[in-house]
Amino acid sequence: MDPLDQYRQCIEQILTEHANISTTTDTVKAQLIFDRDRDHYQLSFVGWQGDKRVFGPVMHFDIEDGKIWIQYNGTEAAVGERLVEMGVPASDIVLGFHSAFKRQFTRYAVG
Repeated sequence: MDPLDQYRQCIEQILTEHANISTTTDTVKAQLIFDRDRDHYQLSFVGWQGDKRVFGPVMHFDIEDGKIWIQYNGTEAAVGERLVEMGVPASDIVLGFHSAFKRQFTRYAVG
């Protein structure tokens, strides 16, 4: 399988799993956004809780230059480790929510 297709499948699987286990109500829904043409992937919450608007990302991934960029992870899940377990090399994962300076101290790619 082409690595890019594998990476897309892994990301979509992780986001779908988190959407399925997330707590949603009749008025707040988990929303999966998969843009395979531009390689942007996101799980967000959208809706209303009483008179308060609920809107925000839970996880966001991009694929850039053959690497998976974890742009945001609002969960306690170690999604980088999950990707490695799924067969993605750590050298193809970038923790985009850290500065390039901090990334050099992780086991993942700097950029």
